[in-house]
Amino acid sequence: VKLSFEPDAIDAIAEKALERKTGARGLRSIIEKTLLPIMYDIPSDSDVKKVVITKECVLNGEKPLTETAKTSVKEKFRAKTSAGPKNVG
Repeated sequence: VKLSFEPDAIDAIAEKALERKTGARGLRSIIEKTLLPIMYDIPSDSDVKKVVITKECVLNGEKPLTETAKTSVKEKFRAKTSAGPKNVG
């Protein structure tokens, strides 16, 4: 499974670490908290090919965008933006 972070997500992680004044340990903690909900589900789902972490994942705990054998990240993104603030995936 390929893991990627949108630029806004990386900025959100850095901003949170700066707010907490925690440095590298803070970065690690924020990333772990963001990835925890998917850490155990994604590896066992052989259909998932790619996971994209968004700003909303970091700030609001939303699920990441996923690409499967049947859908692409762009299709999921279009569905997400046309459906409003809820994340599809």
